[in-house]
Amino acid sequence: MDAVELGRRLRARRAAQGRTVASVAADAALSVPYVANLENGRGNPTVSALDRLAEALGTRLVIAFADPGAERERGGEPAPPPSLVEFTRGRRFRRAAGRLAEAAGEDDAAVRAKLAGALAAVAVPLGRDLGEGDWQRLLDALVLILAHPSDE
Repeated sequence: MDAVELGRRLRARRAAQGRTVASVAADAALSVPYVANLENGRGNPTVSALDRLAEALGTRLVIAFADPGAERERGGEPAPPPSLVEFTRGRRFRRAAGRLAEAAGEDDAAVRAKLAGALAAVAVPLGRDLGEGDWQRLLDALVLILAHPSDE
């Protein structure tokens, strides 16, 4: 993974949780400019810094040596579409995630991250970036399924 891809993934995960660069930096005990530079594809982070960022973002750092292209073959996560990142910043997405989190007794940021991941997983096979209306319909479907599971 190159620096630009690392930056995209950091920004996408942070945005999906509705967090600011400052809050992530504080939780990771890193400076705001350092984290902002990483998100912009600049800098040379240490493994320790990446590990602290992963923990601050509620994930874990995985380091592996692999042949180029092996990530796609293993089913690795591609970067979320730009329109999804924008959609997860919106009031409708945050409100839906908040309601689901409250009903399930889960952390709001964790539910936002799960919802964003589910939306991305649906969009990737389509091979195109979706519009806001598409994201809203997908979100409505997920909320309906999660809030009202079938009795089967």
